[in-house]
Amino acid sequence: MDAANIPADEALSRLIAGNERFVRGEMSFSRFSKENLFEMVTRQRPFATILGCSDSRVPPELIFNAGLGDLFVVRVAGNVFSSDIAATMQYAGEQLGTELFVVLGHEGCGAVHAALKTRDDGQVHLSRIQLLVEKILPGLPQFDPNLSPAVRLKQAVESNVRWTIAQILSTPEGEARQAAGRLKLVGAICEIASGHVRFLETK
Repeated sequence: MDAANIPADEALSRLIAGNERFVRGEMSFSRFSKENLFEMVTRQRPFATILGCSDSRVPPELIFNAGLGDLFVVRVAGNVFSSDIAATMQYAGEQLGTELFVVLGHEGCGAVHAALKTRDDGQVHLSRIQLLVEKILPGLPQFDPNLSPAVRLKQAVESNVRWTIAQILSTPEGEARQAAGRLKLVGAICEIASGHVRFLETK
């Protein structure tokens, strides 16, 4: 079975198993060889598409112990959604045939923290950063005033993942793929200290 023909549920099981290997420190590198790269000269057949944050501590290929050509990865600070990201994900679904899409956030996300500083403290960031922050603001939750800053950030990171999911599902492409049964969209959070990926939901 070609990787791109793997059903979404099986693809998700592969990601979970790969992350478990990563957390245990029992990673397999059998699909990182030059031979694997030569096999993909004329085509790529990833089994999942990951929209993740650019943070250097959470490379999806490593935390899911995936090999060359296994994952189609889109990375941007704060795993924000935009027209460019939508086009890239549409390419993954229509041209590469991936059925599983994962929005991957992580603990302590700097972009989400910056958005909280803007909303709660009125902080204004450098121009381009501010534009990115403004994409996160609509998805931030209201907090219990008694919560600690650490707990607020944790909740905001999860809300930001859910906000990105909601935006993807509301696109014409997302709606069409849902109607056709060709989309499984999963939210996830990587716990930096352990490397464990906690999956939130599926759509």
